[in-house]
Amino acid sequence: MINYGKQSINNQDIKSVLKVLKSNYLTQGPSVEFFEKKLSRYFKSKYALAMSNGTSALNIAAKVLNWNKKYIVFVSPITFLASANCIENTGATPKFVDINLDDYSIDLIKLEEQVKKYKNKRKALVVTDYAGHPSDWLKIFKLKKKYNLQVINDNCHAMGAKINGDRGYASKYADITTLSFHPVKAITTGEGGALLTNNLKYFKLAKELRSHGVVRDPKQILKKGNWYHEMRSLGENARMSEIQASLGISQITKLNRFIDKRNKIARFYNKIFKDRSFFTIPKVKKNFYHAFHLYPLLVNFKKLGITKKKIFNELKKKNINLQVHYIPVNTQPYYKKKFGFNKKNFTNALNFYQKEISLPIYYDLNTNQLNYIKKVFKKIFQIK
Repeated sequence: MINYGKQSINNQDIKSVLKVLKSNYLTQGPSVEFFEKKLSRYFKSKYALAMSNGTSALNIAAKVLNWNKKYIVFVSPITFLASANCIENTGATPKFVDINLDDYSIDLIKLEEQVKKYKNKRKALVVTDYAGHPSDWLKIFKLKKKYNLQVINDNCHAMGAKINGDRGYASKYADITTLSFHPVKAITTGEGGALLTNNLKYFKLAKELRSHGVVRDPKQILKKGNWYHEMRSLGENARMSEIQASLGISQITKLNRFIDKRNKIARFYNKIFKDRSFFTIPKVKKNFYHAFHLYPLLVNFKKLGITKKKIFNELKKKNINLQVHYIPVNTQPYYKKKFGFNKKNFTNALNFYQKEISLPIYYDLNTNQLNYIKKVFKKIFQIK
């Protein structure tokens, strides 16, 4: 089965994990700290904290920024559930804003219109760099300054992406950046994630929250004993294990290579579908480097006279397993029941959802598999 995404593991990765398995530490050892240094160096952030997963990174980021019922937090509906759930979990109000149809991220014109409506509320923003194309972070940064917005960059799709050649754009423009190392992402630690920031205060609090809110103060330990610790905040166990970190240490050395291959696969797909009226291929803006976590192809199923469900079923028979990213979060039963839903305000997101399919894109896809995918797609979509 050719899936839409898949991890790439080689002997280097296996040796790295085996080394930890034979060591004295399986958790809370040196590998996590070493991985964090590598993350900080690669993404050009002052501070990095490895997490148990990307969702925990988002939840802790929201706590660090002290979101509560006084906050309105803006978010795109075309994102993974966790990007909105991290808002809801704090008691803040998630406010969904439609996407634009250039990079499929949050529409910044509509965002500013919404921001202006909430003059007496504290305001924040979660931005997903959808599919791996960075959002317009220069404009987002201007809005951040103009309206005093707190900003989280959900950068899970865009590891290795660049703006004007800078892969450190995320920490440069956002207060906190979150990453995910799920197996379908560019690099993996199995499960796992990370939080990046240039703010020392945020870093210290996130580190505390990552481990049950516990602080081990050297002065207090010296005074009271080496067992002594204090719980100063209500945290959780969001720590990454040494096993996960050891895999991450190996994987991050290959990230640039992985992203280059994803771009090569994207160009392969572009040649099949570009300049065809029934299809819209992903755009890449000038001075932006796409990480292509996803290859979102838009298909006009109505004009083709075929349903998305049928396409999925036909492809699965041919051992090609696609995915859709995403069902708009604000159409999910929980959010729809609590906040209501007006289709008129989300025409782009709904249209996008009706048309989007995510094609297979990952490092280990070989030439034979890509040619097979091409052959099957041409037959099913009747492309000459």
